[in-house]
Amino acid sequence: MSGSIPASSSIDPQAAAAQHHRPHSESPGARAWRRFRRNRLGFASLVIFSAMVVLSLFAEVLSNDRPLLVRYNGEFYSPLLHAYPEKTFGGDFDTPPDYLDPYIRGKLTQGGNWAIYPPNPYGAGTLNYFSKEPFPAPPNADNLLGTDERGRDLLAQLIYGFRISALFGLVLTVIGVLLGVLTGAVQGYFGGKTDLAFQRFIEIWGSMPELYLLIIFSAVFAPSVALLLILLSLFGWMGLSDYVRAEFLRNRQMDYVRAARALGVGNGRIMWKHILPNSMTPVVTFLPFRMSAAILALTSLDFLGLGVPPGTPSLGELLNQGKTQLDAWWISLTTFALLVITLLLLTFMGDALRDALDPRKVDA
Repeated sequence: MSGSIPASSSIDPQAAAAQHHRPHSESPGARAWRRFRRNRLGFASLVIFSAMVVLSLFAEVLSNDRPLLVRYNGEFYSPLLHAYPEKTFGGDFDTPPDYLDPYIRGKLTQGGNWAIYPPNPYGAGTLNYFSKEPFPAPPNADNLLGTDERGRDLLAQLIYGFRISALFGLVLTVIGVLLGVLTGAVQGYFGGKTDLAFQRFIEIWGSMPELYLLIIFSAVFAPSVALLLILLSLFGWMGLSDYVRAEFLRNRQMDYVRAARALGVGNGRIMWKHILPNSMTPVVTFLPFRMSAAILALTSLDFLGLGVPPGTPSLGELLNQGKTQLDAWWISLTTFALLVITLLLLTFMGDALRDALDPRKVDA
């Protein structure tokens, strides 16, 4: 019969499901996330880097010279959260005990007493007074990655130093993004004399010798993380500002912007509610690369002695030790490996984000 349907044209349930879930039915954000997850290297880098940051936030639990929990004479104590005098655990003094001292450790493990130590029983500033080798000591059973020239555990230094670097990079990236988006949006939306004035200011400001300013301020003021954030934030927004400016210059001529103006919508609402969401591609793509640049800047400044205050765990300070202690290969090797892995993970994430947000990419 002419109205019959051939058996070969029957609808395949799997094909129908695929048709139902075609990419064109997705929102731009969902499509970008699906593309990002499909990039195995980029997605794995995000998972690994996020795990490293989260673990570093619990550095005191992972690496500390104080027990996490102590049961002594039937009472429970938490030296990680509270400072107890040595007399509490059978010592002779009112000062805090050295929990790595064999005498104190013996008190905490005899007669039914026990103590739970972190996996790495050394803090960032803990000196291993009981080391059997001169400092810097190579990797051994007590210090898995060895010690630095001051006798501090290298593994603890890397954990705490990575936390400072990652948080510094994150905060500096957020500040740079806020300033870059604000200045770029104003330039691109208003254009004309406003754009010209901003561009001349950026050209003059960008010609300032940043390193010389850091040297001058380091000589005048005491080194601090806050001072570094302020100084680096003054220069870290200009790169993103150019990208946001270009996006706003292009999008302000779109029909939806003209329609909003015709309806009497204010400039602020048009900029932040209409144009900015359609200009976020360079902002999101910029984040991993900016964060890697911030971490590298902090490491470089610490290497030169212009970074964080002395005594603060620092990857740059460890690299400087490796330069002066050429025989202590474990210092420079492990620090350099951690820094390279961190920067590579951020680079892979940035490449994956750029591909996921590229409108020229066509789904297979």
